[in-house]
Amino acid sequence: MNHQELEKSKVYITRNIVEYISNSVVSKNIVKKLTGNISALSFNEKEGLPEKNSPFDAFAQIIEGKAEIIIDGATYFMEEGECIIIPAHKSHSIKGNNRFKMILTIIKSGYE
Repeated sequence: MNHQELEKSKVYITRNIVEYISNSVVSKNIVKKLTGNISALSFNEKEGLPEKNSPFDAFAQIIEGKAEIIIDGATYFMEEGECIIIPAHKSHSIKGNNRFKMILTIIKSGYE
């Protein structure tokens, strides 16, 4: 996992921020602050993130391919250009039958 932020004042092609790696989920920080972060993730075929709970809301946006996001037992089949807010304190997991890329934004303020 790369903990450095992307260079500021530079133009990027969103889907090119992170590349696919065989049998892996790859994450690259776009912005990482104490109050939250924005990350680009790539998921190779059959890869995903296991079920977990987070104390913060997360905004997930599919930027390439298709994904399956499960929130509290409800399944959302998402395609490129679609997004969803994963509520704080709800169990969720992310799956991909094919490879896909997403932007994940987590805001850590407002929960004091």
